[in-house]
Amino acid sequence: MKKTVLTFTLALASWIFAQGQCEEIYLKGSVRDTAMAQSFYNLMVINITTQQGVFGRPNGDFSVYVRPGDRIAFSVKGYGKKFIDIPQQNKCSIDTIIYLSPNIQKFEEIQIYPIKSLEKIKEEREALSQRETRTVTGINVFESPITALYERFSNAAKSKRLVAEMEHQDNINKVLKELLRVYVSFDVVYLEEEQFTAFLNFLNIDEHFLKTASDYDLIIYIQDKLEHYKILHPDLFK
Repeated sequence: MKKTVLTFTLALASWIFAQGQCEEIYLKGSVRDTAMAQSFYNLMVINITTQQGVFGRPNGDFSVYVRPGDRIAFSVKGYGKKFIDIPQQNKCSIDTIIYLSPNIQKFEEIQIYPIKSLEKIKEEREALSQRETRTVTGINVFESPITALYERFSNAAKSKRLVAEMEHQDNINKVLKELLRVYVSFDVVYLEEEQFTAFLNFLNIDEHFLKTASDYDLIIYIQDKLEHYKILHPDLFK
């Protein structure tokens, strides 16, 4: 009789304990660089158990629903992966901070371009406007050879409007190249400097979108277009 009572008591305790466990847990937190403040535009939070993943936010914050026993990986290009295992618990949320360490890499000698901040580039995006060309002479010809070429074309074609449109497009491409340099520096996209022009011709981005889109929307749009570009030109990305 005592043995039956003890077995019943243990079973009841196990059932009560099981009732307090969460079947689904809200995992949220932030990913940070171990050495310095950093943005993580290509942060991926991957559930190894279910083979599903979500993007984190540019500031490193993330949120995802998981289950007890799931193994979660945090991946940022250029950093070592970090793994955590979700425990059984009666609290249905976890708030955590994940620290990632950058990989140590050796690079070949390359030409360095000054990298502007996203805030500065955003100002330039918003300030894009078409204007008439001005006459370029003397030393300014060397400072602005593209404008000088446009002026020469204008004199031949008698088309100031066409000159302004061409110069305006050149200004758009300059802003886009600055963006690509930032994205490449943060491992958001992979392109060589000499591939920028051909890719921008393929990109053919809408000017209104360029002026008004958020940094995150621009990143997603350009990443998607680059994937299409790679499919069309696989020989450039071997």
